[in-house]
Amino acid sequence: MPHPRPSSPRRRVPPLPLAVWFFSALTVSAQPIGSHRVQSLAPYVPSPQNVVEEMLIASGLKPGETLYDLGSGDGRIVVTAVQKFKAKAVGVEISERLVRLANDNIRNAGVAERAKIVTGHLLEVDLSDADVVTLYLLTTSNEQLKPNLEKYLKPGARVVSHDFQIPGWKPATVTRVVAHNREHTIYVYRMPAR
Repeated sequence: MPHPRPSSPRRRVPPLPLAVWFFSALTVSAQPIGSHRVQSLAPYVPSPQNVVEEMLIASGLKPGETLYDLGSGDGRIVVTAVQKFKAKAVGVEISERLVRLANDNIRNAGVAERAKIVTGHLLEVDLSDADVVTLYLLTTSNEQLKPNLEKYLKPGARVVSHDFQIPGWKPATVTRVVAHNREHTIYVYRMPAR
């Protein structure tokens, strides 16, 4: 009977949120937009529903306000914003497959008159109508997006980021929520007066 090989000592890896491991393990792909290919800013990882609701509560989203969800995936933030908060909502998504899925979810939820998902790249979106912008991107992606947020968002508009901070900005509030046995962090930023 062979003897088992001695196991090598395990390296101690500092604990990181599961999303950080997941995001760092994925390759961010290029997707066609119009006649050229552009780089996606983050992989598709859906936010748990209770985190979605906490993001919208933390944002102070009010009936009649307009929310933009950048990287809208299956549309769950857009649908929740309309159903539970009586807002108008626009999702922007680079993947045409996810745009179709999200628009199906919007129709199935019966909120198509106040919600839509468009195919587009996050760095090319006019956000001047937005009262609230939601993000679940990477810190580097948030850094790239900052000039667009500063260019378009009006004073008092809120930016809500799930798990990843916007470098150089100080959050107005930070909320922690547990979902799927891990802690999620919600950062809310308010656009200052110009």
